[in-house]
Amino acid sequence: RSSVRVLCGSNWSLVLQGQWMLEFYAPWCPACQQLEATWESFAKESERLGITVGKVDVTQEPGLSGRFFVTTLPTIYHANDGVFRRYRGSRTLEDLQGYILERKWEAVEPVAGWKSPSSIMMHGMAGLFHFSGWIRQIHNYLTGTLGVHVWISYAIFILATLLIGLLLGL
Repeated sequence: RSSVRVLCGSNWSLVLQGQWMLEFYAPWCPACQQLEATWESFAKESERLGITVGKVDVTQEPGLSGRFFVTTLPTIYHANDGVFRRYRGSRTLEDLQGYILERKWEAVEPVAGWKSPSSIMMHGMAGLFHFSGWIRQIHNYLTGTLGVHVWISYAIFILATLLIGLLLGL
């Protein structure tokens, strides 16, 4: 049984309380696959370290990856009572443990307030990432299920964008 807490859109706010290390990954990402065993070992030590270790699958949770503005994989964040810091250190078990035990996170600049995952700005970003996933699903439905040619699907989205713009302009 894994000691890593799986986070999603409905329970992500758990990271606002206590101390967390959070990994954003994709199942197809080679670097993420390489980190997986280390992350599991790190999670097994979480009780001794006084932290909770979590992970987010960005392919399943585009809203969360938008909220944290994840652009590279894997991405690791440290959170302490709602204050977020991006971890940029080595991804060895010893370095991850040292980051917590030696309180190295205190020397790292926190994420700016307006870019904090709990800010209204990043709430909007989460919505945009979620919306883009919804558009991708519609495109896949049009091309895969209905057999519409890819360029026709693009044309449909272009027309929809123009019509929405026209309606908003009126």
